[in-house]
Amino acid sequence: MKFFEAFANIFRVPDLRKRVLFTLALLAVYRLGGHIPTPGINLQRWEEFFNTASGSIFGFFDMFAGGNIRRLTVFALGIMPYITASIILQLLTVVVPTLEKLQKEGELGRRKITQWTRYLTIILSIVQSFGIAQGLMSMQQGIVINPGFGFVMLTIISLTTGTAFIMWLGEQISDRGIGNGMSLIIFTGIVVGLPNAINNIYQNVFVTHEWSAITLLVIMVLMIVVVAFIVLVERGERRIPVQYAKRVVGRKVMGGQSTHMPLKVNAGGVIPVIFASSILAFPLTLLQVPWVKNIAWLSATLRAIQHGEPLYYLLFIAGIIFFCFFYVSIIFNPNEAADNMRKYGGFIPGIRPGRNTADYMNAILTKITVVGGIYLAILCLIPDLMISGIKLQHLPFIGNWVDTTFTAAHLRFLLEGLNVQFYFGGTSLLIVVGVAMDTINQVEAQLIMRHYEGFTPRSGRIRGRRSSF
Repeated sequence: MKFFEAFANIFRVPDLRKRVLFTLALLAVYRLGGHIPTPGINLQRWEEFFNTASGSIFGFFDMFAGGNIRRLTVFALGIMPYITASIILQLLTVVVPTLEKLQKEGELGRRKITQWTRYLTIILSIVQSFGIAQGLMSMQQGIVINPGFGFVMLTIISLTTGTAFIMWLGEQISDRGIGNGMSLIIFTGIVVGLPNAINNIYQNVFVTHEWSAITLLVIMVLMIVVVAFIVLVERGERRIPVQYAKRVVGRKVMGGQSTHMPLKVNAGGVIPVIFASSILAFPLTLLQVPWVKNIAWLSATLRAIQHGEPLYYLLFIAGIIFFCFFYVSIIFNPNEAADNMRKYGGFIPGIRPGRNTADYMNAILTKITVVGGIYLAILCLIPDLMISGIKLQHLPFIGNWVDTTFTAAHLRFLLEGLNVQFYFGGTSLLIVVGVAMDTINQVEAQLIMRHYEGFTPRSGRIRGRRSSF
C-alpha cells in the first residue's frame, strides 16, 4: 500500500508530475523513431542475415540500440557512439593534462567536456555509418537496393542524424525530466522485450509444454534471487572512517568531526562487462567474413571462443576482472585522495597521513574490486547458463567422457541449458536494475524534499519547521 501511495504522490506534485510526463513523452518519441527504416535497404534480406549473425557483435550492439539494428532503422547506431565518446574522453583525462584540469574546474569544466563529447559522438557516428554503408554494399545477399555513392551519403546522413537526435533526447531528459537520460534510453530499449519474453514463457508452459510447472517456478525464483543479489551488491560499499583534526581559524574552531569515505563494491558499474563482451563478440563477427571461413585453423580457433564454449567463459571472467581494475584505477586515485585528505587536516585513525594512507586505501580498493569483478562475472554467467549452458563436451581429452556421463536431465542442463529465451542477459539485467534504482532514488528525493514519504520505509517524512516534534 505504501508503494502505491508514494506512486500517487508523484502526480500530486505539479513540478514532479511535469518531469515524469515529460520523460515518458520523450521516451515515446524515441520508440516511435525506432520504427523508421534506413532508406535503400531490403529489410527482408537484412533480417535473414541478422538472424544468422545474432550471436556476434551485431546482437550485442542491438541490445543497447533497443532492437534498431535488427530493423536497421535510422536509430541503428543508438547511443553507443555517445557511450564510446564518453569512455574515450574519460580515459584521456588520465594522459591529457588539459582534460584533467577541466575535470577539476567544476561546472564550467564539465560543460566543456560535455561539448567535446558531443563533437566526438558526431565524428564517431559518421565513421561508423560510413563503415556500415560500405559493409552493407560488400555483402552478397542483395541487402542494398541501389549501391553507390548516393546510398553511402544517405546512410551517413540518416544514421548520424538519428544518433544526434537520440543524444539530444537524452540530454533533455537529464535536464528537464527524471533520471539520467542516456541510461533511460538504454533501459527503454531493453525492457521493450518484456512482452515477447512473457509470450515465450506462456508458449513453453501452456502451448508446447516444453517446460513443466517446476521449471517455470525455478526460473521465476532464480530471477527474483538474481535481482535481489544485484540490489544488495549495488548498494554495498566499504566505508573508510576519516577523522578531521580541530583547527583554529580566527576566533572559531573548525573541524573536529568524524566522517567516512565510501568505496562502492561495484565502482565500475556495467563498463567492465561492456568492454569484455565487446572484445569477445568480435571473433564471431569475423566468422562472417568469407576469407576467414576458408582458413581452417583460424575459423576453428574463433569457433572455440564463441558464446557457450568453455574458453569463452574463461576469457570472459578474466576480461571482466581485468577491466574492473582498469576502470577503477582511472576513476579513483588513492595518492590524490590521500593528498586531498591531508590538505584539509583529515586522517584515517591508526594510519599515518600521506603514503601510508594511500597504500591502505589501495589495499582496500584491491580487495573490493576483486569482489566486484567476481560479482559481475557470476551475474553474467547465470543467464548465459540458463540460455545455452556451457559446452564442456567440446573440451579436448575429457569431452567424450563428459558427453557420456552427463546424460541425466538435471546434468544435461549444464551442457545445453534450458533453451530459455531470456530477454535479460547479465549485462542488460544489470543495466535495468541499476537504472531503475537510480531513477527511483531521484523520484524519492523529490518527494522527500516536498515533505512526502518515499518508496522505501527508511525514507520517512521530512517534518516542517512548525512541527511539534
